[in-house]
Amino acid sequence: MVEPVAAGETPVSELIEGDVVRVSQDASLIEVAELLAAANIGAVLVGDETRVTAIVSERDVVRAVAERRDPVATRASEVGHDTLVWSDVTATVAEVATEMMDRYVRHVLIEDGGRFVGIVSARDLLGVYATSGDTW
Repeated sequence: MVEPVAAGETPVSELIEGDVVRVSQDASLIEVAELLAAANIGAVLVGDETRVTAIVSERDVVRAVAERRDPVATRASEVGHDTLVWSDVTATVAEVATEMMDRYVRHVLIEDGGRFVGIVSARDLLGVYATSGDTW
């Protein structure tokens, strides 16, 4: 009989799915907000298929609105974070969770051989732990 893998030992590669929503650096804040709402996601990447330059999260949008920034004139590049946190596709859920805690982020970009392959959110990791039956 095969022993079940503990939630933290789950390869993060199992959490990567679907297309990642991207915007150009000159996308407006309103465009970013519309994409977040339409796709029911917490962040969009700024860049193209070959390069990611920043990430804009729901929190970034809320912060910009709270600062009374014009949502039509404000660009994704102005509110996005360009200090990106990366992890290798071979990392485990526990390793990525630790990285999130250490770096105080909710999204980690996943790479394979230096190539972007996906994004993992804190919500994704919570889902693994919540459905695993592991005790905390």
